Amino acid sequence: MLLLVRCSPSGVKQREGKLKVVTTTGMIYDAVINIAGDSVDAEALMGPGVDPHLYKATQGDLSKITSADLVLYNGLYLEGKMEEILERFGKQRPVVPLAAAIDTTKLRASATYQDEFDPHVWFDVSLWKEVVNEASLQLQKHDSLNSELYKKNTDVYLTKLDSLHKAVKEQTALIPEEHRILVTSHDAFGYFGDAYNIRVEGLQGISTVSEPGLKDISAMVDLIVETKVKAVFVETSVSAKSINAVVQGCKERGHDVVIGGSLYSDAMGEFGTFEGTYLGMVDSNVRKIVNALK
Repeated sequence: MLLLVRCSPSGVKQREGKLKVVTTTGMIYDAVINIAGDSVDAEALMGPGVDPHLYKATQGDLSKITSADLVLYNGLYLEGKMEEILERFGKQRPVVPLAAAIDTTKLRASATYQDEFDPHVWFDVSLWKEVVNEASLQLQKHDSLNSELYKKNTDVYLTKLDSLHKAVKEQTALIPEEHRILVTSHDAFGYFGDAYNIRVEGLQGISTVSEPGLKDISAMVDLIVETKVKAVFVETSVSAKSINAVVQGCKERGHDVVIGGSLYSDAMGEFGTFEGTYLGMVDSNVRKIVNALK
């Protein structure tokens, strides 16, 4: 293990080396980096283009979780096929579902699963601030020596998120109200629609576990033709097959609808790029949506 624990003369346990943090999604990883920088040894299990709904933990992932000082995940069953594993590890070590910190009155009910909530909270920047703050509290708790640094960095980052939230509102307001219909591969953008006054229609439900059927595709074609939607969007972590079928169906009905772009939904862009950050992910999505619909 990279992180060793020893006893000081006073009997207080101290860590030698950096806090080892494992996250599930890239969005959570990005939050950790903005809060802690290189003061922690952080790693994301899910990279660009990975669908967290379908992701299954590998043997290597289990080893990383076992050796981590802190594991941070979204929760709300976003990591559906890993949820049971994460809960089991949580009985033995610090494994934290960050979205659980959000008051349930602010969450969207799942249209697919009874008594569950939509896990895509990062698409409302004001809600994502609460996830970031909870990540900061967890880092402060498990690395108290750097707690003041984490508090300072968190304040700076939350200010950036405030500016982003304001900018998204301003940009989406440029879309004429009759054109504010966002059609995507799956229902990941519900929080985005609620926060920024856009009607959202997803071909699949909030999970990508089941494929949309011919009835779903036909109903979406009817909606697009009826409301004269100008553009639809594919997602980087979801197959474009079904959306392409919708576009073809619209064409056969005499309505030309274009692919407005590929949106980052359940995963960010490549690490090391602007789109590989939360700020860049949101900015990229909004620019594509506004340019295609206004």
